[in-house]
Amino acid sequence: MILSIIVPVYNERDTILTVLQRVQQLPVDKEIIVIDNCSTDGTRELLQELDDDNLRVILQPHNLKKGNSVKKGIKAARGMYTVVQDADLEYNPQDLVRMLTVAQQPEVAAVFGSRVLDTDQRSNGLREQIFSWSRRVLSGLHRLLYRSQLTDVAACYKMAPTQLLQSLKLRCDGFDLDFELAAKLAKVAHQQDCKVVEIPISYHPRGIDQGKKLRWWDGIGAAWALFKYRLVD
Repeated sequence: MILSIIVPVYNERDTILTVLQRVQQLPVDKEIIVIDNCSTDGTRELLQELDDDNLRVILQPHNLKKGNSVKKGIKAARGMYTVVQDADLEYNPQDLVRMLTVAQQPEVAAVFGSRVLDTDQRSNGLREQIFSWSRRVLSGLHRLLYRSQLTDVAACYKMAPTQLLQSLKLRCDGFDLDFELAAKLAKVAHQQDCKVVEIPISYHPRGIDQGKKLRWWDGIGAAWALFKYRLVD
């Protein structure tokens, strides 16, 4: 199969079935790996009722945080390429089709989605919210440390060859894994004379009152990951 889609889940009963339906509709040969991080709102029970042939559900024994779930999904992936799909409705899975087309180009090491590019041409652009300053600072820090031109390293969508992802020594267990991935994929691209490419994606942000789990202190862990993995593997 060509694409493994990892869906980490924690307390997303209201959206998870809609997200999985949209992912299933993608015209791509795929597998879906759902990792439930010990949900307490009924999500876990919903997932246990699913029986699609291309769907695997992994139940964490207790809450090991999102990054740990993503790492477990990467290890289990069998497709040529792998990407993470959040279990809420902030991201549109249809964007993964365009990302996959770009990912298959020989000079591309990875493809990131950007909520920033072409926002003036899209009605659902990234609106200002409490997390905007953190996104700008972290993307600027990545550009400085890794000689990159990326505009949105905090975005969920990061697609790369599965073998490449499985070869990375991923250590983070929380939201900081996104930034460890951004750091290590940038380093690989430089080493292999390839590039990490961004394409515009749609985005429908939700607030903390709607279930968003990021907090301001997660930005500190993200910045530390960018500094740390500039120096170590």
